[in-house]
Amino acid sequence: MAIAPREDRTGFGLMLMALAVIGFTCIDTSAKWLLQHGIPALQVVWCRYAGHLVLVLMTFLPREGTALLRTAHPWKQTFRAAGLFGSTMLNFLALAYLPITVTTTIMFAGPIVVTLLAIPLLGEKVGPHRIGAVCVGFLGVLVVMQPWGADFHPAMLLSMGALCCAAVYFILTRQLAGVESNATSQVWGGALPTLLLAPVVLPDWQAPESAGTGAMLAVIGVFGAVAHLLATAAHRYAGASVLAPMVYLQLMSAAAAGLLVFGTWPTVWTLVGAMIIIGAGLYIWHRERQRGVPHSKIPPRL
Repeated sequence: MAIAPREDRTGFGLMLMALAVIGFTCIDTSAKWLLQHGIPALQVVWCRYAGHLVLVLMTFLPREGTALLRTAHPWKQTFRAAGLFGSTMLNFLALAYLPITVTTTIMFAGPIVVTLLAIPLLGEKVGPHRIGAVCVGFLGVLVVMQPWGADFHPAMLLSMGALCCAAVYFILTRQLAGVESNATSQVWGGALPTLLLAPVVLPDWQAPESAGTGAMLAVIGVFGAVAHLLATAAHRYAGASVLAPMVYLQLMSAAAAGLLVFGTWPTVWTLVGAMIIIGAGLYIWHRERQRGVPHSKIPPRL
């Protein structure tokens, strides 16, 4: 399947990526809202991926046909989708107990974990500069979690699990980039959780108690699909190395969502930890850009 060439319209690409980041925040906001309104976590996850799968099939299937479903790397696609599913499941469970800004900040450590996993899985050589940045980044995670303090919540361990699953997904996405089309990867990423959870979720379906809850269940998958499509489109207009730092804008959108929807504001320690993690992530990005390490065309969250 042909992969669209990139046009050099950096400003437009940055705008699309910013919209994608807002879309990712909408996923977490919708999930937390649904969990607070009594919808089971598995049902929220299923709706998130079922809606995504339907929209992706409607977008690409008429144009690509059944070739959309074929892959030369079924096991990599399966494990990639499993990593994505695990990340979403654990993240949603954590959102039931933690503010959006906390879960978002912990997930910012994704590039740091990827740097470590790239050594055994991709055979990359990581020098002392990036190792130092990894250590600083994990220090930032500890600042956010504060395992030594009264504010520590066990759900933060769920966020750490989500982070590790997302890193596996990101590594496999990097391996598949340029080998398989983004459309095929999106279908596989949405199909596995949808098919896996359907026998569990559908027999015990909990009907929404209000029209608003039902509408939110319907649109959470749309948020995911649209955000992913926007992120993919952004890479047709700007390079991945230019777009990568845009992911950190999600802290601002998460803070806004937390304040407007849930009436919460990030703590000082969350902000301090976020700045440390973002600084370490940007340094790793800078070093990889200097070394010409390829960046995935798909961000670590979907």
